[in-house]
Amino acid sequence: MSARVTAAAVAAVLAVAGCSSSATPSGGSDGAGTVVVATAGEPDTLNPVLNYGVDGGSLIFDGLVARDARNQIVPALARELPAVSADGRTVTAKLREGVLFHDGSPLTAQDVVFTYQAVLDPKVDSTLRSDLDMLASVVAPDPSTVVFTLKYAYAPFLQRLALGIVPAKAFAGQDVNKAEFNRKPVGTGPYRVTSWTPGDRLVLAANETYWGGRPANSGVVVAFVADDNVRAQRMRAGEFDAAELAPKLAAGFDGQGGYRVQRVPTADYRGVMLPMGNPVTGDPAVRRALTAAVDRRAMVTGVLGGAGEPAFGPVPPSSEFAEPSVVGAATADPAAATAILDAAGWKPGPDGIRVKAGRPAAFTLMYPASDSLRKELALAVTADAKKVGVKVTPEGLTWDAITPRMKTDALMMGYGTPYDPDFVSYKLFSSAFAGQGFFNPGSYRSAVVDNALQDGRDSTDPAARKAAYATFQKQLAADVPWVFLTYLQHTYVVKDTVAGVTPRVEPHEHDVANSLWWNVHTWTTKP
Repeated sequence: MSARVTAAAVAAVLAVAGCSSSATPSGGSDGAGTVVVATAGEPDTLNPVLNYGVDGGSLIFDGLVARDARNQIVPALARELPAVSADGRTVTAKLREGVLFHDGSPLTAQDVVFTYQAVLDPKVDSTLRSDLDMLASVVAPDPSTVVFTLKYAYAPFLQRLALGIVPAKAFAGQDVNKAEFNRKPVGTGPYRVTSWTPGDRLVLAANETYWGGRPANSGVVVAFVADDNVRAQRMRAGEFDAAELAPKLAAGFDGQGGYRVQRVPTADYRGVMLPMGNPVTGDPAVRRALTAAVDRRAMVTGVLGGAGEPAFGPVPPSSEFAEPSVVGAATADPAAATAILDAAGWKPGPDGIRVKAGRPAAFTLMYPASDSLRKELALAVTADAKKVGVKVTPEGLTWDAITPRMKTDALMMGYGTPYDPDFVSYKLFSSAFAGQGFFNPGSYRSAVVDNALQDGRDSTDPAARKAAYATFQKQLAADVPWVFLTYLQHTYVVKDTVAGVTPRVEPHEHDVANSLWWNVHTWTTKP
């Protein structure tokens, strides 16, 4: 292990180097310098209660459990996997001894209780509350024991225990939504926060007293660079040790000395969300025609540069819950799309655009302007739709401009998880969340889907769950609230001087810590 590099030294070096890893000191031995990584997304908060480090990806905090390189849950702050009662409704966790927060205070069961109660508190603006709607109570019978009581048996509950734990005392007399902690947090994780400059970087220093052992490097800087092309330019300029890039941009580093390209399998899909409130996309015939008209294979080959596979639903092919019957043709079937539109009364107009009852088959497809991959997918959908008489107008916007329009305009979206199928899909397709921001933004409603999703989360029987999620996927394929396009491989460029990289199957949300650098505490760099 290296000599300690202070937070002040890390910050000073970065200020001089402009975030260049090549200029950071080694801290006294080879491989112990600061690791600099770059990503597009930036969190709104650093408080797990308010949805920072979703599903446990954090670097700053630990949950009772964590995920290993195979995404299997393993003990973290819990000294062993929590025990589940025979009826599945009581879960008991015993805490690891000697764990300290970054400020030196000890972790206790009351901190765990506070964390979960804060998520459940209706006064707290936590998007995680619905993830824990099965939780009736959480108590600490002693300083090292936490007992969760569930309203009903919920099969993947242990996975929900990856939530980062916060110190209760940090919020005494404070509004969780506005607490200073949200920008200057204190956790138990391998890194502590030195500084966060919005729109620029998050600077982390190694936690010298980490219960899991001191990190192999002196710190990590996560640079926030929204524009894909700018991120690629800065990677080529040597500013980063690793960066996530769009597939085509990453491919430009193949064969380049000093770099390697990592293509990581994911459960991260891209698709067109079709709002039910739009008179064109609300027509089931238009939706079914579009899913037949798009050429998924061409998108994988052309847009993704081969770094992905066709998508036909939200449960990835790698999942034990994937339903094979929903898989369709990877290439376009314009004849089928045309037949669907003809049968539904959408007739070709003089300009080739179909018309029904005086209304043209036309709609806007929004995408985030800084995301080059979604832009290319939007253009591909536009071209494929035009071939069957549907006019799609792609429009690149900021997220602030996109958000208020999601109930009426289509959106190129991304989601997906390699964990339990209840995660993501319950919020995204249940009618209970219709129109609630990015939860079911198109206001899709189906009683069949609602019942299947509920059955999937209520049951602990694997066979019953598999049957429920099969029903869910089949109904979704029939209704087409989304046109699923591709599953991605996340593509990263890494300097050859970096050691310790261990890819694992990634979720959609992966910016700060569910990325290639999920185990960055084991990474080392050499000059």
